[in-house]
Amino acid sequence: MKHQDHSSQDHSSQDHSSQDNRTREQQYEALATAHGGYWRYGFIDHAYLYNLHFPPERFFELLKSQIHELVLNYPVAQSTLAAWVGDLIDQAPERIVVGNGAAELIKIVSGHVAKKLIVPVPSFNEYANAAPAGAVVEFALDIPSFQLDIDKFAAEALRCKADVAVVVTPNNPTSLLVPKHDLIRLVAKLAEHDCMLIVDESFIDFADNRDQETLERDIASYPNLAIFKSMSKAYGICGLRIGYMLTANAAFAEQVRAGIHIWNLNGFAETFLKMAPEYREEFESSCAQVREDRDLFYQDLCSIKGLLVYKPDANFIFCRLPDHAPSGPQVAKTLFVDHNMYIKHCEGKSMPESDRYVRIASRTQDENKRLIKVLSKILASASL
Repeated sequence: MKHQDHSSQDHSSQDHSSQDNRTREQQYEALATAHGGYWRYGFIDHAYLYNLHFPPERFFELLKSQIHELVLNYPVAQSTLAAWVGDLIDQAPERIVVGNGAAELIKIVSGHVAKKLIVPVPSFNEYANAAPAGAVVEFALDIPSFQLDIDKFAAEALRCKADVAVVVTPNNPTSLLVPKHDLIRLVAKLAEHDCMLIVDESFIDFADNRDQETLERDIASYPNLAIFKSMSKAYGICGLRIGYMLTANAAFAEQVRAGIHIWNLNGFAETFLKMAPEYREEFESSCAQVREDRDLFYQDLCSIKGLLVYKPDANFIFCRLPDHAPSGPQVAKTLFVDHNMYIKHCEGKSMPESDRYVRIASRTQDENKRLIKVLSKILASASL
């Protein structure tokens, strides 16, 4: 009788475990099509790409103290927002358009301003997704280096008569930087054919030589250049939705500005922009911490046998899984269902064998080490 009871308990436990797994698998499938709200699920997020060490706590205390005013009053409009961003980056406000995240600016340029847009792939999908059918040309990066060949890219832009070209640097998902001297050559080549170059520098603050690689200081020299920047990434404010465009091309700026509605940022975002210059020291320190954590993470990932790890310039790392290992989607699902960790697989990205690649955001050193330990076991077990 006891033996039967014990078997019944085991069976019940197995049913419960099976139900838990089904629930976790359902959660994973839901997350795979979600674009946010991850904090509600209580997992370790190695997918979203933001600065864990910023903003400082005093910013949150400020929001708490002003919560009634921020909720009850209209926010400021574009001219004031541009002046605040200009103060932060030391640029004239007339060169700046502030968006509800860089995504709003991308939607305007890809969807309404550009007639024909060319973008290297794999890259951030939104530039292509926001464009009308037939308005985008995808330029394949060289495999396996994933480096951008400037001369071939320029030639293809001219061949397809693109009026807007996009380069994300450091790139997403590869985390690789396009050297500044190459971008200057590219913008000069495109200028001869009235093609605007958008350089998306959303992750530039995590590059080791940020001050030498950013094009912000050179903006006045190139009328066909625009810089896009999502502040969500570097400043760790994904929920506030702030991005900006910087360009010396007044006509292009006005085209983009015309697509912005009058109150496109809320009071919480405006408060951050107003206060951001006061947080410069903490911001620089936070980016240095991100780089330190990422570099240690990179070294540990390189120790995993068979894993091809690309040296990162941003706060995330691009990897190719060994041929004997499970696919990217399988590894990502196992990490979530069995270990409560979430990474991004690259299946569906525009590149050969996309299901063999994953993108892993660097978090704290302890969290990174936990992921290394689990990922090492998953890949080692696959080789047995």
